Amino acid sequence: MKFYNQAYFDRWYRDPAHRIGSRADLERAVRLAVALAESVVMRPIASVLDVGAGEGRWQPVLARMRPQASYIGIEPSEWAVAKWGKRRQLIEGDLDSIGELGLGGPFDLVVVADVLHYLPTPSLRRGLLRLAPFVGGAAWCPTFTSADQIDGDREEFQRRPPAAYHREFAAAGLWPIGMHGWVPRDVWHGLAALERGTP
Repeated sequence: MKFYNQAYFDRWYRDPAHRIGSRADLERAVRLAVALAESVVMRPIASVLDVGAGEGRWQPVLARMRPQASYIGIEPSEWAVAKWGKRRQLIEGDLDSIGELGLGGPFDLVVVADVLHYLPTPSLRRGLLRLAPFVGGAAWCPTFTSADQIDGDREEFQRRPPAAYHREFAAAGLWPIGMHGWVPRDVWHGLAALERGTP
């Protein structure tokens, strides 16, 4: 079982020999997710929910981009929440507990970045069902499959085929719009044909 303690975050976010992604990569990811959500809601986003937020690295980037938008980060790491919680609006929790945290919602943008491919299938299925009601605009869920070459943390990585994720997202009522974006089914049906990903 992995421990998401200071050593884990230091290794994957700060150690030059192991860290994945630069500050510029983070900025691009945030801009992409915001653009996808705003294309769906057709206005500047007003609310963001970040599940598996880690140290809440998205929060300062979002605060610069959309200073009026609210941000809540959900993170299972006691260390990350103790270190960054007050400064970056982090709450201890995970996909299993998301419905018990009094979060309100739904949210214009829901982020679940680099989380789902570490969950066993029962947890993935349960987590997506619990997540779906919080998606008011778009969910941005970077997830890697057995068809992808991956760098970084491979411990507990679940080598599922892409079709398995399409099935689980669809079962939760979320449909693809490409570039790791997902929307509720009724929103998906309202998009132009070439805006949709493969269902």
